[in-house]
Amino acid sequence: MPPILPPISSHQNNNCSLASLLRKCKTMRQFKQIHSQAIRTGLATSPVTQRQLLSFSSSQTWSDMAYAQLLFDEIPNPDLSHWNALIDGYSSHNSPKSAVTVYVSMISRGYKPDRDTFSFLLKGFTREAAVEFGDEIHAQLVKLGMGCDEMLTSFLVVMYTLTGEIDDARQLFDRNHRRDETMWNKLISAYCENNRFDDCCKLFKDMIRENVMPNSATCISVVLACAKVKDLELGVQVHLHADGNGMFPDLILENALIDMYTQCGAIGAACRLFDEMTERNLASWSLLVVGLVKSGQIDHARELFDEMPERDSLCYCTMIDAYVEKKCFKEALEIFQAVQTGDLELEALTMVNVLTACAELGALETGEWVRCFLDRKNVKVSNSIGNALIYMYVKCGTVGNAMWIFDKMYHRDKHTWNTIIFGLAINDHGEKAVDMFGKMLKSGERPDEDTFSSIFTACASAGLVDKGRELYIGMIDNYGMMPNVNHYCCMVDLLCRAGRLKQAFETILNMPMRPDTDIWGTFLGACKTFGSIEMGEFAAKNLIELNPDDISAYVLLSNLYAKCDRWEDQLRIRETVLEKGIDKEPGCSFIEVKRVVHEFESGGGTHPLIEEIHSKLREINGKLKVFGYSSDGSEVFAEVSSGKEIFWHSEKVALAFGLLSSGPYATIRIVKNFRTCADCHKAMKLLSKLYSREIVLRERNRVHRFRDGSCSCRDYW
Repeated sequence: MPPILPPISSHQNNNCSLASLLRKCKTMRQFKQIHSQAIRTGLATSPVTQRQLLSFSSSQTWSDMAYAQLLFDEIPNPDLSHWNALIDGYSSHNSPKSAVTVYVSMISRGYKPDRDTFSFLLKGFTREAAVEFGDEIHAQLVKLGMGCDEMLTSFLVVMYTLTGEIDDARQLFDRNHRRDETMWNKLISAYCENNRFDDCCKLFKDMIRENVMPNSATCISVVLACAKVKDLELGVQVHLHADGNGMFPDLILENALIDMYTQCGAIGAACRLFDEMTERNLASWSLLVVGLVKSGQIDHARELFDEMPERDSLCYCTMIDAYVEKKCFKEALEIFQAVQTGDLELEALTMVNVLTACAELGALETGEWVRCFLDRKNVKVSNSIGNALIYMYVKCGTVGNAMWIFDKMYHRDKHTWNTIIFGLAINDHGEKAVDMFGKMLKSGERPDEDTFSSIFTACASAGLVDKGRELYIGMIDNYGMMPNVNHYCCMVDLLCRAGRLKQAFETILNMPMRPDTDIWGTFLGACKTFGSIEMGEFAAKNLIELNPDDISAYVLLSNLYAKCDRWEDQLRIRETVLEKGIDKEPGCSFIEVKRVVHEFESGGGTHPLIEEIHSKLREINGKLKVFGYSSDGSEVFAEVSSGKEIFWHSEKVALAFGLLSSGPYATIRIVKNFRTCADCHKAMKLLSKLYSREIVLRERNRVHRFRDGSCSCRDYW
């Protein structure tokens, strides 16, 4: 094969010819040819040639340091320049430990290092090399009288920033009068990397005062520090400096500025910068989405989220967490649906939030998918995830699954016990909840206020009046807890369910704090059930004073009058409602089919299958009439008077959709946003028998289980 480069001419100045060839050399192959020619012509034994070949072979980015080491080893008596060239080569090729090895060998053979030796050595230090060798090299440098050398001090400053010894770096920095841009930039970056954000900002201000020009990396560090300490003023100055000195476009710097603006609450500035960017990456979009969510602009964040060309886990987690925090559970699950099709990993907190959304919407299928996903990924069920799974199952009415998770949990905290007791209570397993409370005490876990709220609810649902009162006294005497408003509400409910209205009334009147709407509403409902006019009127008066726009007080009082044949008073209440223009909160119900949550308002709204749903509703109504069903409009006079029909209540619409969309005999699960009316409750009982379906209807914190014509609540809710 012919040579790539011309041979070294014996008629020319050999060293000049060699230098000329080396200037043309671009690859390791060419260099080896030059070396071969030097050997053939006898130049390889010349000290000058040896120095040229060694320096060149160790200084090129494409060169092979193993070959350079061979060249060095062929030199019988290397001088200091040879040693320095080899050290420089190893440092330049990211092999600082090899450079130190050469340095140690040089010292052991009696050579005295010079300024270049230390500069070549220090410039290649990584963090690992700096930690392992830095102090010793610094000590030797000082011992040889070079401790005040400004260039070497600059390298030492950088070295100590690598080891995280920022104060040592700062001392050297302050002693050095020749502080170049590199020293400033490295120290500022080190302050930021070591979370010393105030020092980072202060040093940057000193840098500007000394008219040293910061580079883009410095600006990035300072902007990150400004974000942490919420220094918007300095952040804006850095932005203006970068803009005025032509640093844009710089994607990393621009992203850091977006983060700074959002952290400092200047979301408008962040949006403007985002719009001005000529290039954006995933981080640009994610930072602004997170910032918009933090500023409370969740709708704007969702618009941006939907526009994103690609999304990462951070964006999904941010949107899901934000929606759950805002109680927009349906939207949270819509976002989660997109995650299920990819390979993204979500944070544990987000998985807890997804399960919370499933719980609130009764989305059992999605909740089961999450549990299976965790199993597939071999995710250890932490307390937070385990508690969230229990909560999801009990809110969906599947107590058996909740108990299965509970039994599997090796460590149970207070929240675990509270959740399972709460779940048993709302699913009408009052006696089991009381038993579970006993197990909690035996485990050594101390109950808290939430525990007692749940156990009182359990006693109320099971009619365990004496047990409830016993636990109430024990809460005060044994645990030193004074009852809160919720505890009083539970006790009032407990007494009312047992028909002890006078005791309940006395309990309310003797409360040390003002009764809230829940207490008066619970008591008024009991007065309606048992036909107690005088106490009912008193309760309604207080309830209306607390919340004059809540129609439930008027409805309950109207029903009470009707029950006691006080028709004129009932008419007066109806007229009052019409005069004041009071209307009830719009009813809506949720039902999950094939891991998609559907929401229905009264009448059905604009669902794609609305025609089929209406047809199914007419079929349902026909079947009910055949079996002698007559509607109960006692609780819905406001709706009837405004032209609405109880036949189209949201839970009935959801049921019709469930019958259309699920297989035969499948359980239908519906979540209602507030208490279900007497007519819907009556209809659900009969329909569970007519269609041979179990219907699970959750309203607020009670789960109704309709089966074979009866309800688990025993018609008291």
